[in-house]
Amino acid sequence: MKRRLFTAGLVAAPFVRPAFAEPGWAPSGPVKMVVAYPAGGPTDVIARIVAADITGPLGQQVVVENISGAAGAIGTRTVAKAKPDGLTIEFGNNQTHGNNMFMLKDPGYDVVKDFAPLAGAGAFEHVVVVRKDLPAKNIQELIKLAKEKPGALNYGSTGIGSGSHLTTELFMVKTGTKMTHVPYRGAPPLVQDIVGGRIDVSISTLPSVLTQITSGQIRALAICSPKRNPHLPEVPTLEEQGVTGSNAASWAAFFAPAATPQPILDRLSGEIMTSLRKPEVLAKIDKLGFTVEPRDPATFRPYWENEVATWLKIAKDAGVQAEE
Repeated sequence: MKRRLFTAGLVAAPFVRPAFAEPGWAPSGPVKMVVAYPAGGPTDVIARIVAADITGPLGQQVVVENISGAAGAIGTRTVAKAKPDGLTIEFGNNQTHGNNMFMLKDPGYDVVKDFAPLAGAGAFEHVVVVRKDLPAKNIQELIKLAKEKPGALNYGSTGIGSGSHLTTELFMVKTGTKMTHVPYRGAPPLVQDIVGGRIDVSISTLPSVLTQITSGQIRALAICSPKRNPHLPEVPTLEEQGVTGSNAASWAAFFAPAATPQPILDRLSGEIMTSLRKPEVLAKIDKLGFTVEPRDPATFRPYWENEVATWLKIAKDAGVQAEE
């Protein structure tokens, strides 16, 4: 992992748009919104809520297509190479449009050069969860259990370089513990296995495990944020339990291929931003435990670049190396 080269890519990438599209653009056919994960996960559900809402205003069906694999790189690569006509966009996150740049040796695309942001959507908070019969009722008991037999506990993540992967690696560094990594191709199979008792621990995005926590299928030990989450007010934060420096949230955003003409970007961005501010859309997404914070492209770009640098530091602090 070479931070100097990656950071240079952030600075060097120009934000250039072709000017051949006519103003007042409208899609000429259905719009495909790619989600680089299996159906049913929180990223997929949020994408479908927004896709359904912007279908009417755009005058064409907006269809979510799940193209999973390779830590989200396969679906994201598809969008990077798609025709820049506004008919292929993506709902991505800090893995697909950030961490894959330094976690995969060759993701097949460049986060900075190959995409134009349409709108920042907000962030997924993380929560430490364990299988319900694991003998750990709080974080300190989990730490004790992990230290008794280093590597005996296994932890699931939503893939190499995902927020759940890097946050758990950072947690282990900060607590002096060692657990064995089991990566999954998205949240649904991970959740299925922790409910089934096949994995012990996961630091997952709150939307992906909220239903299972509230139904008692798995146990939440800590919120990885500065303050408690209103959906789980009884679950203390990591800091409340003596663990500092392990907080992290996973952002999500909408993207188009970089060469997409500006009038197309403006129309898509405008419709998505409008959707994310509608009370009925906010209510649906809030139930998932996702924190909505819409950002237009000009506001999102510096946030995006800062987040990429932050996650790069998390990976370096945790000693995580790039994968083939």
